[in-house]
Amino acid sequence: MLYDIRLLLHYDYAAAAGGGRHQVRVLPPTIGGVQRVIAASLSFEPAPNERSDFTDFFRNNVTSIAFRDAHEALDIRMSARVSVSRPEPGLDVSPDIGRLRRELAAVRSLAPASPHHFLVASGHAGMDAAITTYAQDSIGGSTAGTAMSLCQRIHHDFTYDGEATTVRTLASDAFRLKRGVCQDFSHIMIAGLRGLGIPAGYVSGFLRTIPPKGKPRLEGADAMHAWVKVWCGRDAGWQEFDPTNGMRASNDHITVGYGRDYSDVAPIVGVLKTTGGQVGEQAVDVIPVMLEKV
Repeated sequence: MLYDIRLLLHYDYAAAAGGGRHQVRVLPPTIGGVQRVIAASLSFEPAPNERSDFTDFFRNNVTSIAFRDAHEALDIRMSARVSVSRPEPGLDVSPDIGRLRRELAAVRSLAPASPHHFLVASGHAGMDAAITTYAQDSIGGSTAGTAMSLCQRIHHDFTYDGEATTVRTLASDAFRLKRGVCQDFSHIMIAGLRGLGIPAGYVSGFLRTIPPKGKPRLEGADAMHAWVKVWCGRDAGWQEFDPTNGMRASNDHITVGYGRDYSDVAPIVGVLKTTGGQVGEQAVDVIPVMLEKV
């Protein structure tokens, strides 16, 4: 699938900011065999006094910006054309959890994609006895089967509610509420799998805005989306699941970044020299590109 993506992040400040420094993670990467970025641009209004682009430890695209002049608002605009071609799931060759642990013990790498980075508690996805107990009911057969079961149970048991939580909500709090948004459901799934000894991480990205003909519109398509990557063993590798929609990640899912939880891939983090609060808005369009036949 080929997509044109448009993202606007808009922030209004209660009082003019006298300066600021931010890191922005919204540019999708090229991922071998899955995703190719054909063109992309990122702009800011007002224009920052400083700008640098780099990749972080998890190989996410990061733009660092700094402002020295007073400004009352900030607009961040990203546009990209991205091709997504995820391979169809093949035969499930993932081990059961017991063998997964032995395979994990044999991994000696601490490279960015090493499963060891995604096995222990993190800020938003801490170990929680209640979540682990809930996840245990999904154990059965293979690691991938366990992950798919938990993904579908979260989709069934939890209510999508954009007013129930904030970006600061922890997995344990969202679990007790039994409601939230894609970020919360992903954190709950991550915490549950880690509690079982299965490495799991956070994926930030987009969903196509217009569904295929005859297909329902996916939850979370109006903003940046989140789902979960799961290490399913030496042979099966990393696989991705969307608990908000109870499905595997498909060609409808466009990746922006990977991390241990939301804090590693937040669209924008930083500091402001100001007083008072701020109000933010987000607008996303992910439009399939229909190419003319020659």
